[in-house]
Amino acid sequence: MKRAAKVDENQPKIVKALRRGGAVVLLTHQIKKAFDILVGYRGELFILEIKNPEYLPKVYDRKRLEKELSEGESECMNKFKKVGVPYHIVATIEEAFDVINKKDSTIIT
Repeated sequence: MKRAAKVDENQPKIVKALRRGGAVVLLTHQIKKAFDILVGYRGELFILEIKNPEYLPKVYDRKRLEKELSEGESECMNKFKKVGVPYHIVATIEEAFDVINKKDSTIIT
């Protein structure tokens, strides 16, 4: 029997907030070795991997977020990085909006 893909507790809240903010969100977390969501906003697409902040230290950076990726997520990120596509890792609603509004370069590869 197949197991349902694990969804971080904060993912539904982030998705709901993005949609309320005018973004189109496609859930992709069930695809093996892929990112959690694809976000369309103001003519652009953004790959977002969502991590639960409860499992992160109070202060974290891009390197710490990358350490939280599964082997498959890391492989996915590296494939997109090789072709110049940004792979964003976020843990909060604010970080997700920073990405789509291009405000926080620390979250962007």
